[in-house]
Amino acid sequence: MNKPRPWQILDRFVEIRSPWLTLIGEHLQDDQERILDYWRVEKADSVVIVTIQAGKFLLPVPTYRPGVGEATLDFPGGRVNPEQTPVAAVPGILSQELGVCEDAIANLTPLNSTGWAINSSFSNQNLYGFVAELDATVAVNPNRLGTTYPTTSPGIHSLLQDLTCLQCRAVLLEWQSQRIIAER
Repeated sequence: MNKPRPWQILDRFVEIRSPWLTLIGEHLQDDQERILDYWRVEKADSVVIVTIQAGKFLLPVPTYRPGVGEATLDFPGGRVNPEQTPVAAVPGILSQELGVCEDAIANLTPLNSTGWAINSSFSNQNLYGFVAELDATVAVNPNRLGTTYPTTSPGIHSLLQDLTCLQCRAVLLEWQSQRIIAER
């Protein structure tokens, strides 16, 4: 079997940088020697945290999402700063979104050791999923807690009906899958 020739970057005709992303336009030559205009986005990696306390998923107050034009229910999550590892980003995100300190995290488990490509055709961004089990005695700031769902099968089903974020859904389903495998 003949291996296709790798694509080549011929030139970069635009690069627009912002604190949120870098937009890049390039001319690429594909494996059939066609010249293509190609656009891509470079972004910081993301973390989504399935947060559990006393048998319940904890979700922060819904946040407005410009891309969909409405506030959505999401697990705590955010960007990984360039000087951080994904695991190091978790305590700050939980503090910001649920108002809990790092000491409240009784157990932190990564769901993936290698980031999942969010949109490999258009972006370099990877997603890291974590499960943070909070100490049952720690009070979560009621002003930051949006809602809870039981970690039971009916609770997961109900939560999946309410989550519109594909990244949150993927992390929740990965947690559920790993839990099922562990129970066997």
